[in-house]
Amino acid sequence: MIDPTSARVPRSRPSQATSHASSRYARGAAFASAHTPASAVVPPVRRPLAAIFRLLIALAALTGLVLDIAITPDLGRLFSYFTVQTNIAVAVCFAWSAYRAWAARPPISPRITGAVLLYIAITGLVYHVILTNDSSGFSMTGTPEHDTVRTVSTHLLHTVTPIGAALDWLLLTAPRGFRWRHAAQWLAYPFLYLPFALIRGALLAPGTEGRYPYPFLDVDLHGYAGIALNTLIFGSAFYALALLLVTIDQVRPHPRRPENRISPSGIGPLK
Repeated sequence: MIDPTSARVPRSRPSQATSHASSRYARGAAFASAHTPASAVVPPVRRPLAAIFRLLIALAALTGLVLDIAITPDLGRLFSYFTVQTNIAVAVCFAWSAYRAWAARPPISPRITGAVLLYIAITGLVYHVILTNDSSGFSMTGTPEHDTVRTVSTHLLHTVTPIGAALDWLLLTAPRGFRWRHAAQWLAYPFLYLPFALIRGALLAPGTEGRYPYPFLDVDLHGYAGIALNTLIFGSAFYALALLLVTIDQVRPHPRRPENRISPSGIGPLK
């Protein structure tokens, strides 16, 4: 009689499929570990320098807006300007970005930050190249104003914030975050601004001051055919500028200060 306690229980062997799956998993894990950049696994860190710089940009935009509001009786006209709307976006975006950099939070999408960068770049370039240039045909210089508050707000909204946004992009953010498709997507707001300005002007009585916010959108001066031509010219220039930003972002070097990076190299989102 066989003692049941002495009987050997046969050991089960892993199936061949399980063995192959385990080996593939091990090889895959080893490959991922070997090819994952160290920066991709570094825990989020606070970026105080980037946060402070972005907060200063947001404060510059906010200060310019507050000064303009304080000296402008017609707020409806004031908020119809592309400059004012864009600087509101700058104040919100850079304040949000400053908080996220300070709190070691994930970065804002480059689709958003790139759009704000493009819009404030358009603001600065159109002002300095077109609106203050008497030979452009669309000058808004007129009689020089000797108003210190107006001068300060003008330079904050048209000079300081565009330069600050460009420096933040070039010095404090990882490259290759912009995509070619973003260039066309970013133009949605400028083209939506066109019917807004035209409809607003059509609803106001002829001769109303500031009926059309910019000379190149003035239907009384150019007619709708002229506005269509101006839209084609300016729209093409804006698209070219958007493509230029994407091109520069694809080829520019990575910032060397790792504590100021918003994301690992090659991932894309801006700080």
